[in-house]
Amino acid sequence: MTNQSAENPGGLEAPAQSSNFSHNSQVSQAVQKSRPLIIAAVMASMFMVAIEATIVSTAMPQIVSQLGGLDLYSWVFSSFLLTQTAMTVVFGKLADLKGRKPIMLLGIAIFLIGSIGAGFAWSLPSMIAFRLIQGAGAGAVQPVALTIVADLYPAHERGKVQGYLASVWAISAVIGPLVGGLIMRELPWSWVFWINIPVGIAAALGFMAFLKEDVQLKKRSVDIAGACLFTIAVAALLTVLTEIGTAYQHMVTAAAFIFALATTLFILVERKAADPMISFELWSHKPVAVANGASMLASMALMGLTTFLPMYVQGVLKQSPVIAGLALTMMLVGWPSGATLASRWFPRFGLRRIMISGSALIPCGAILFIFLTPASSPYMAGLGSLIMGFGMGLLSVSSLILIQEIVDWTQRGSVTSSNLFARNLGSMLGATIFGAVLNYGLIHSKGIPPITSDQLRHLLEVHGATSKSLVATNNEALATVLQNSLHNTFVLMFAISLVIVCLTSMVPDVKIKKAHNLIEDLPVME
Repeated sequence: MTNQSAENPGGLEAPAQSSNFSHNSQVSQAVQKSRPLIIAAVMASMFMVAIEATIVSTAMPQIVSQLGGLDLYSWVFSSFLLTQTAMTVVFGKLADLKGRKPIMLLGIAIFLIGSIGAGFAWSLPSMIAFRLIQGAGAGAVQPVALTIVADLYPAHERGKVQGYLASVWAISAVIGPLVGGLIMRELPWSWVFWINIPVGIAAALGFMAFLKEDVQLKKRSVDIAGACLFTIAVAALLTVLTEIGTAYQHMVTAAAFIFALATTLFILVERKAADPMISFELWSHKPVAVANGASMLASMALMGLTTFLPMYVQGVLKQSPVIAGLALTMMLVGWPSGATLASRWFPRFGLRRIMISGSALIPCGAILFIFLTPASSPYMAGLGSLIMGFGMGLLSVSSLILIQEIVDWTQRGSVTSSNLFARNLGSMLGATIFGAVLNYGLIHSKGIPPITSDQLRHLLEVHGATSKSLVATNNEALATVLQNSLHNTFVLMFAISLVIVCLTSMVPDVKIKKAHNLIEDLPVME
């Protein structure tokens, strides 16, 4: 980070006007004319990352049947998220140090190398290794893409573009399973990973041709020690969250020790670093801390929704997998809708009001799940999913815009990556905590032995095959236990959503001048 003056040690005052660009971005006038083409490259790069997850999740059961190593199945997904989360902050900082374009091209290259290698994987351990590489590439693409959008567009226009990016994830969630199923039926499974190669190349060519950064970067040292220690600490933490409660408790113990040691060393190194990888002043600044905290909790609630709503609709409401998928898809309808409307509303109502309104909608949707019973209609589940998705769309866009606008160009990549890191960490925490609540309910059910994973899978298959109520008595008992256990997860999800409202109420009021995208009335660090 650049050296700050004594009057402004955190560097968090409203950014000054730039002579190079009519907004607060230090890019050339030529880039402004090329913005649509650059955004097309941004969307292509985001699509490359987004669709990979849905395609792989669809195809992996058949792939693992050919490669073997079923005991490592979950690590195909965990390895990707692990390096993606750990490297997000590192690449966000590097984008501030070296510029957006070179780091974006590097991220795309790393992602494509991992994709090519995964297609040639000869065993599940080798695939996991290449998935680690893929995740590192995704950890560069996502934060830098959002930072580029912030550089190109003033705040009052940026939300609309981020609505487009949200729709990329929604579209990927819908077509990914279809594409994955088609590939597995018509082509070798390697194309599950190789299909992204032309998309990544097209995105890279778009950035090379149209993104021209006209900014004078000061020579600043890279905090390599801090980056390595942070990556190790986060990787160890995510390993603990992934494997806790499994048979690999020795791995959990070792990872917990590594996390504690790496975190301690990281704090010591960062306090002495001239240009630290993570600025504690930046991350602890109230608007940044509150926005990131709300984003983390929203991701936890989202994980509870996406993981357990389909299970409830199939196992308790006795609906088909299609109906369960449609109930969850309503969230994918609400999210981009909320993100798009947030961009239109916040110049009129203010970022703080949009954030609070979005956070208030999340418990309004979550409370519907608490009142679900075996006799409830799946429409009620779909409505709750829609409301939560809409609220999260409002919250995610407004919180990201807020933290991007209270820093200058040299910190925007770092603060953007901090928000994505909070979201990813929230997803991991949500998976662990909600999974523990569900397992506790299944194991400690009264009047029935602990439910095994095989019994639960059989219950979902029976209810997924038919919507009729002609189910065996023992399955009805299992459904009752599942209903009680999932009810507990929904209660927890509602409680978390209430905390989100409390957090967003602490955000200071932010006013953005439309002409030059400057912020007024925002307290700066003293």
